[in-house]
Amino acid sequence: MTARPSDEQVMLASTRAELHGVVSAARARGGRVALVPTMGALHEGHASLMRTARSALGADDLLVTSVFVNPLQFAPGEDLDRYPRTLDADLAVCAVEGVDVVFAPAVDEVYPGGDPHVTVDPGPLATLLEGAVRPGHFRGVLTVVAKLFGLVQPDLAVFGQKDYQQFTLVRRMVADLCLPIEVVGGETVREDDGLALSSRNRFLSAEERTQALALSAALRAAAEAGPSGATAVREAGLSVLVAADLQPDYFEVTSPGLGAPPDEGEGRVLVAAKVGTTRLIDNVAVTLGRS
Repeated sequence: MTARPSDEQVMLASTRAELHGVVSAARARGGRVALVPTMGALHEGHASLMRTARSALGADDLLVTSVFVNPLQFAPGEDLDRYPRTLDADLAVCAVEGVDVVFAPAVDEVYPGGDPHVTVDPGPLATLLEGAVRPGHFRGVLTVVAKLFGLVQPDLAVFGQKDYQQFTLVRRMVADLCLPIEVVGGETVREDDGLALSSRNRFLSAEERTQALALSAALRAAAEAGPSGATAVREAGLSVLVAADLQPDYFEVTSPGLGAPPDEGEGRVLVAAKVGTTRLIDNVAVTLGRS
C-alpha cells in the first residue's frame, strides 16, 4: 500500500467539527479510516502501532491518532495530573509515522457538560486483574473508546497488547455491540534489556529502572516454566519478583481470553507492580503443559 509521505505536515484537530471534516473528506473520496487511540507521551511502542495501521491503508485512506488523557479512567489519587503531556513531541512522532490527523481534544470537547450520564458497562472481565485493583477503570476506558469510535467511525483500530486486558475488553465490546470495526493488536515493544516501553517509565529513577527489569525477567521465567503447567509458571515468576523485593498487585496465569488457564495449550501471564511510586504492567504469551 502507498503511505502518505512522512515529511508532510500532520493535521491537528482539536474539535469534533475539525475531525468530522477531515474524516468526511476521506469517506467522500472512497477512503478507509484507521484509528490509533493514545494518551500521548508517545514512544516507539506507539509508533509501531501507527506503522501497523499505516501498512494496512492506501493512498486515499486516512490514519487518525488520538491524543487524549482520559480523566474517566483515573480514580481519585491516581496519576491523572502527573501523567505526561507532550503534544509537540507527539505531533513530530505522528508526522514521521505517516499519520494524517491527530485528534487532541480538550476534556470538555469529549465530555461536554461533565461526566457522561451513560457509560459502557465493561462486564465481568473488568472485575479481574487491573479491574480488581482499579475499580471503575475499564468503565472509563471503554466509554472513551466507544466515544472515539463514534467520532472517528474507523474501519480499523490498532491497540497495543502491553495493555492486554484493555485490548481483550475492547475486542469484546466490539463483538458484543456489533460494531463494524476490525480491532488489531500490536506486540509489546521492549528496550534491549527487556523493559516494556511505557509513558510512565520516565518517572523511574536509575535505581528503580533497574528494579523494574524484574517484571520482564519474571515473565521470561514464567514462560520457560510453561511445560510444567500453570502453577509452576506462577511460582517461577513470583520467585523473581520476590528476589527483586517487588510486591505485585497481581501475577496471574490465564487463558488468552482471561479465563482460567488450560492444563495444556496457550495462555497468558499478566503482572502489575509498583516500582517506587510508578505502577507498571506487563504480560507475555505462554504455552502450558507441553514439554
